[in-house]
Amino acid sequence: MQLRFAYANTGEEYVKRKGWQQATLSRCPLHAQGGCRFARHGTYARVSPPGTLITRYYCPDGHRTFSLLPDCYAARLSGQLSEVEAVVRAVEQAPSQAAACAGLRLDIELPGVQRFVTRRVQAVQAALVVIKGLVPERFGACVPTLLAFALMLGVPEVLVALRGIAESWLQELPRPLGFCPRPRPGGGRDRARQHRAGADPPGLLA
Repeated sequence: MQLRFAYANTGEEYVKRKGWQQATLSRCPLHAQGGCRFARHGTYARVSPPGTLITRYYCPDGHRTFSLLPDCYAARLSGQLSEVEAVVRAVEQAPSQAAACAGLRLDIELPGVQRFVTRRVQAVQAALVVIKGLVPERFGACVPTLLAFALMLGVPEVLVALRGIAESWLQELPRPLGFCPRPRPGGGRDRARQHRAGADPPGLLA
């Protein structure tokens, strides 16, 4: 299960400062009263930025792991929210999605770029629609675009700001902003992904 780690810097700064060492949970999310042998459970690695480690905890009684995802990182997608936002903003500002795709991801063929872009655009728009409904007094008048939300919030990066604003609903919001598990084939949702137990590689916590 992913949880929010409030973090104001970029992924590169997180790696440089070994931010996983500061990410902590004071108590088990499943057992607020304690007594469940809740403990730190090492870390797991993310691909980008290189060197990223994510802190995790484990509740033996609840058979559940909890990972603390910094605000700058996309949920269930590689990379950072700023990278997702850059793609979606490029589409919003282009005459068409096809035109935006022509200038993105030159390392793969155009059909792959279109799938890459479509997944991110649809996911972000879905999250913005949900947030409009959850906080109508603030966002009800906004169209579900990053540009409109940026003007309303007065911030350069909308998704990182919304991670904090929508903290109470992150388990219901879709990736890459929220932590809602993927739908399962045939209906329902997957249980929160569990991480294998194991110590950190030598030197990573130094």
